[in-house]
Amino acid sequence: MLRPVPDTDGAPFWEYAAQGELRVQACAACGELRFPPRPCCPHCQSFESEWRPVSGRGRVWSYVVAHPPLLPDYAAQAPYNVVVVELDEAPRIRLVGNLVAGAGQPLGSLPPESMRIGARVRAVFHDGLPQWVPERS
Repeated sequence: MLRPVPDTDGAPFWEYAAQGELRVQACAACGELRFPPRPCCPHCQSFESEWRPVSGRGRVWSYVVAHPPLLPDYAAQAPYNVVVVELDEAPRIRLVGNLVAGAGQPLGSLPPESMRIGARVRAVFHDGLPQWVPERS
């Protein structure tokens, strides 16, 4: 399976994820949250940044269900979903991942017909990677 290849700006995101924390980069000057991580704030052009914890709650903004033909390791797990999640704290920040039945569950653990835009989700972590699970009422 493919693993993220962190760059200098994004490495802290993956370090926090490995600890089970969802954090996003924030400008230390104006406070604006930003993702993807980058050296300069697009709002005030400051080069000062920090990593702030976020709740990990959001909603499915978009999704796709992947079917073969795919890369061989992924084809065996198809069909599976890829979701774009809009974070509650920062609606302009959208993270990509998979919606699963629970932390560590396989990619296809939720039936494709259960997917819906606007569904409430929360982040969980498995093997250093963020995943998304449906939020229970």
